[in-house]
Amino acid sequence: MNAWPDRRWIGRLLSLAIVAAALAVGFYVTWIGYREPRTDDAMVRANLVGIAPHVSGPLLELKVVDNQRVREGDLLFVVDPRPFQLELERAQAARQLAASEVEAINAAIASARAEVHRTEVEAGFAGGHARRLSNLLAGQFVTRDKYEEALTHQRSSAAAHQKAKDELTRQERLLAEANDVNARLQLADNAVRQAQLNLDYCHVRAPFDGLVNNLNFSVGEYARAGQPVFTLVDARDWYVMANFQETYLESIRPGMQAEVSLLSYPKRRFRGTVEGVGWAIYEGDGAMVQGLPRVQPTLNWVRLAQRIPVRVRLDAVDAEHPFRMGMSAVVTITAGAKPDSP
Repeated sequence: MNAWPDRRWIGRLLSLAIVAAALAVGFYVTWIGYREPRTDDAMVRANLVGIAPHVSGPLLELKVVDNQRVREGDLLFVVDPRPFQLELERAQAARQLAASEVEAINAAIASARAEVHRTEVEAGFAGGHARRLSNLLAGQFVTRDKYEEALTHQRSSAAAHQKAKDELTRQERLLAEANDVNARLQLADNAVRQAQLNLDYCHVRAPFDGLVNNLNFSVGEYARAGQPVFTLVDARDWYVMANFQETYLESIRPGMQAEVSLLSYPKRRFRGTVEGVGWAIYEGDGAMVQGLPRVQPTLNWVRLAQRIPVRVRLDAVDAEHPFRMGMSAVVTITAGAKPDSP
């Protein structure tokens, strides 16, 4: 008769033990979650660059295939350089003509300076002669006709001198030179450099070590300036964009260590470093309607935590386990996290 109550007490004790164990486990899991935040909402990422030519023209050569690995400086493709070669030759010929024109103008300036000097001397002599005859005219040692002739020669010499100076000024302006820099030659040199640059642009090279992706062009197709021929994946730096709940952000700081698992390589663990925590995410409820903010109604007793992107830079690349953009990942912050429980 006394065994039955004992069984009930034992059942109650077991129930209390189970509840206590569940609470302890829940508290421990929560504590671990804040001490070492973890998320499976993560994806491997890399920087992408659209490889586009600076000049337009048909593709003459295509040196890569889709998914190929390239090194910095490798030739990727060649745009037909013949029109740009002609433009360079035209600019070089124009440069020679400009140099010849400048040389002729310099010769004209030298001649104009000599003419200015000659007319200056002649005008000075004519002025002095007229002054001497003026003194002689007062004593009637010379006729007025001679004096008037000297005055006429003085005026014509002064006019010739002014004309020579005007011609020198015109030639100097035509030279278009300031501070030993000739505008004509500078303009021609710039045209040559631009033509040479366009010719060099015909040979498109890899700006960094990368992976060719989404190559759908072939030789003979017309490539337009500024429109990508394919995408180059930057293979120098790989990172994971991990979306953590905003409640974990107090436990995440730049510089913390992280452990990354990829679904593609379940037996391999990768290390990473937190580079930063995102400052903004897109919020659809913030749209404007007729100048007023549109806010969707929410249930007050259900409040979902937003997910904020955290950038984790992968420390090393494993040749046997290559990264691919878009791989699913699981990220756990393992070092440097705050050990405090919520």
